[in-house]
Amino acid sequence: MTLFSSQNRDRNDETRRLYALFELVHTAVDFLAALSFLIGSILFLWPDHETPAIWLFVIGSVFFCLKPTIRMIRELKLASMGDTEDLAKRYDR
Repeated sequence: MTLFSSQNRDRNDETRRLYALFELVHTAVDFLAALSFLIGSILFLWPDHETPAIWLFVIGSVFFCLKPTIRMIRELKLASMGDTEDLAKRYDR
């Protein structure tokens, strides 16, 4: 199976559950990134809160970096879940 194939997610119940779990995590990280940037932006309105605002921007940036990482881990896991049958066939030869 190739990476990012839609067939990977619909192969069986286990792959569908894993895909759904990763989608929930991805959405939560996306929400946390947006929330960090929103609160950081609001805090920039007051000079006294500049340092926490900067930290929220850094935290938001980390969350945005996690998004493609989560997707790549999901796709690698889904792709590897299909390899067991291929490996068993190779072993029987």
